Parts: sequence; structure tokens; C-alpha cells
Amino acid sequence: MTEDFQSVVGQLTPEIYSSMKRAIETGRWPDGRALSDEQRAICMQAVITWEARHLPEEQRTGFIERKQCSGDSDAEQTVTLREPGAGNA
Repeated sequence: MTEDFQSVVGQLTPEIYSSMKRAIETGRWPDGRALSDEQRAICMQAVITWEARHLPEEQRTGFIERKQCSGDSDAEQTVTLREPGAGNA
């Protein structure tokens, strides 16, 4: 990533981050205009970069909690999927 991109991401507020994340989810900007494929890709990069700087790992988009089972090494491993921020209320 370029220094310019890193600088812009560094200036994102939590409100802008939330707006970009919502735009990725819905495919539309808050004013209703559709995101282009290029805009979606740039927004995804920005959201991932912002989360890496500001959120603990377990609250980031795509986080998968891995729990080790005790006992036998052949035991089945449990994977729990969770929305970022879930359980923090």
C-alpha cells in the first residue's frame, strides 16, 4: 500500500469507517448511488486496514475463533463464527 493510502486511512473517523463498511455490505453509498467494483475494492482495503489499526483481532471482519479441544490429538476442532463486536454489549 502506498503512503498516501496509509495517510488517508489514518484520517478515517469511526463514522466514516462505519459508512464504508455499510456501503460494502449493501453495495450502495448512503445517498443511494451504487458502488463500482473499484470503489468496493478500495473500501474493503480501507476497512481492513482501519480495523487492523483500531480493533482487537477478535472484533475484526472475518475473525474466526479457534478453540483447541483437550485430550486426543485426533479430536475434532471447534470453530465459532461471530460478528465483529458481538458480545461486547
